Amino acid sequence: MYSAIMSTEERLGTQERLVRSTQELLWERGYVGTSPKAILERAGVGQGSMYHHFSGKSALALAALRRTAQTMQQTAEECLGGPGTAYGRVAAYLTRERTVLRGCPIGRMTQDRDVVQNPELRTPLDQMFGWLRGRIADVLAEGQRRGELAAGLDPVATAATVAAVVQGGYVLARAADDPAPFDAAVQGVLALLAAQVTPGGATGDRD
Repeated sequence: MYSAIMSTEERLGTQERLVRSTQELLWERGYVGTSPKAILERAGVGQGSMYHHFSGKSALALAALRRTAQTMQQTAEECLGGPGTAYGRVAAYLTRERTVLRGCPIGRMTQDRDVVQNPELRTPLDQMFGWLRGRIADVLAEGQRRGELAAGLDPVATAATVAAVVQGGYVLARAADDPAPFDAAVQGVLALLAAQVTPGGATGDRD
């Protein structure tokens, strides 16, 4: 019985190393540049272990993308679902600590032809960005209901703008090899959003 328990733990450990290694390599090299050999070397496992858990590179990449999207969603929710005003929560999301010059691990995948042309691999990307736009829109709509934001603000369009600024900021920063363009883009959209804050709205607290 003891050996059976250890065997299960070892299998789970191998699977976890494979997924984490694939997450890292996809972020660093993209899908095309991530070979099964590189994954095995990074994970420190044999080829047999990989095919014991996954049917191939595509299946492993899908598991890695789902994990990355889930982690990004949790990180965003920590900001968007936290205390404070709608403006403050969106600002917390925009200004949270990021490794800007590495780019977005999910956004990077949208530039990979093999990913976007594969409906299964593209789904975690679409779901993540769809969730993000919807969540930000909900926060802004809540701010309107609470009288924190101007009634004329379009929550859906503004949420799409916020998401686009983040992704575009990554691209500009990587092109310049400098995080300054990302920071400038964030400050720009925050200034636009601040103009929609009603008197007293920036300091109001949530119930």
